[in-house]
Amino acid sequence: MLRHVAPLLSDPAVRATDYGIRGMHLAYDLLDGYDALVLVDAIPDRGTPGAVHVFEADHGSLSAATGLDAHAMDPAAVFASLNALGGSPPYTVVIGCEVVCIEEHIGLSDAVASAVPAAVREVMNVVAGLSARTTAREG
Repeated sequence: MLRHVAPLLSDPAVRATDYGIRGMHLAYDLLDGYDALVLVDAIPDRGTPGAVHVFEADHGSLSAATGLDAHAMDPAAVFASLNALGGSPPYTVVIGCEVVCIEEHIGLSDAVASAVPAAVREVMNVVAGLSARTTAREG
């Protein structure tokens, strides 16, 4: 996804990074203080593989997760790690694509691969909205 989105980002205040399974690295980076976070990931199948969903993360329920895993990338583990480090999560939007199956494997299913352009559009829409929100707050 990063290779599809990064070339489209022109705002120097926006940083695009692929953390893979390095959730603890994301938690440490969030200690630097960001206005917002956009997480892009696969989500379990809700009946329509390839469907893209955009929603605000519920930090309250996610941060209550117990058991820290330095390699976990799910939002609950990242926010729990961040809280344990003394930080607090920024406003967070999740862009998730329903997967065909959740077992680990290499590559994208046809349904997910065909959803990449829609997911890229959603990322760009969210980033534009967040930029406008930040500009309005500063103005």
